[in-house]
Amino acid sequence: MAIKKVVLAYSGGLDTSSIVPWLKENYDNCEVVCFVADVGQGADDLEGIEQKAIQSGASKCVIKDLKEEFVKNYVYPTIKTGAVYEGAYLLGTSIARPVIAKAMVECALEEGADAVAHGCTGKGNDQVRFESAVAALAPQLQVIAPWRIWKMRSREDLLNYLSERNIPCKATLKKIYSRDANAWHISTEGGELEDPWNKATDAIWTWTVKPEDAPDTPEEVSVTIEHGEITGVNGQKLSAYNCLKTLNEIAAKHGVGRVDIVENRLVGMKSRGCYETPGGTVMMAALRAIDELVLDKTVRSFRNKIAEDFAQLVYDGRWFTPLCSAILAAANDIEKDCTGEVVLKLYKGSVTAIQKKSVHSLFNVDFATFGEDEVYNQADADGFIRLYSLPARIRAINAKNQKAE
Repeated sequence: MAIKKVVLAYSGGLDTSSIVPWLKENYDNCEVVCFVADVGQGADDLEGIEQKAIQSGASKCVIKDLKEEFVKNYVYPTIKTGAVYEGAYLLGTSIARPVIAKAMVECALEEGADAVAHGCTGKGNDQVRFESAVAALAPQLQVIAPWRIWKMRSREDLLNYLSERNIPCKATLKKIYSRDANAWHISTEGGELEDPWNKATDAIWTWTVKPEDAPDTPEEVSVTIEHGEITGVNGQKLSAYNCLKTLNEIAAKHGVGRVDIVENRLVGMKSRGCYETPGGTVMMAALRAIDELVLDKTVRSFRNKIAEDFAQLVYDGRWFTPLCSAILAAANDIEKDCTGEVVLKLYKGSVTAIQKKSVHSLFNVDFATFGEDEVYNQADADGFIRLYSLPARIRAINAKNQKAE
């Protein structure tokens, strides 16, 4: 199929700046529309991006503000499930990909494009996440992945390519780290992190204060939760994005949310990443504190099971699937009574829930007290324990009888 128009997921960096002219040269001077998703990566990343796209050869640059949609419709549902990848990673890059891909597909359909393109490499997870989303939402669109096709293999190759075409680019040969930023997190890979024995230097961390340098005085923050969603901070009702933004500002100065892990990529290799998720770490702690009050033992156990499944699902780029819908429906039902308030103490990188309350709390002081009560008959435990231990009792009796024989 002849490609006449392509919508490119564009960041303004070296890779996507090179992809614009490459598409035009390799697909019969097709029209290239650059699509930029604002998911809270910051004004510096977006400054002058439209001009960069046009200078690279794009016919236009579409910038879509997705910050509120990202947090409300992707971050919040994910944290309701309790999803944490491999016990540590709060899935910042993974959660952002489906909202970006969905908006890119919508742009492509509005523009009447034949194809979409991305700058993901053949080694990473993002190629799978983007292309799986396109397959689910608009399978008629062709996907072009230049890093799996072109002959260029280094930053020097890309810089030379742009220089030969007189396309301006501020990138240099020295790019120590690969970073991804959005309202939820900042991830850093590369540089000294490519050797797991190397300590992460201060240059890795760009958002959070070094815990040792954080204030010597703890700060308490109050979080309001309604049906498993954060709706207010310190008594002020805010939108989902503004709740996160506010908590990011508070938690970052206390060094909260740093994670340094070696993870298993979808494509099979291990990679090391340093993640900063300050506000998200506070949100997760607040939600789990309310869960402790409201959810009974069996429901919490089930929620923990779907948390692991959902973390893998999001990481693997399977957001637009029936399984995703099923798990989110379960999480919504589980969290429907998770409403209340939590006070958390932030201190030198740590987050501790120190106060929690909910109108749906199952904690009843009349039953739990160590003092005198009139609602719990301790003698009832006698029969309970005999029934609870019955399998062990029968096993011991059988063993004794067999030995006697």
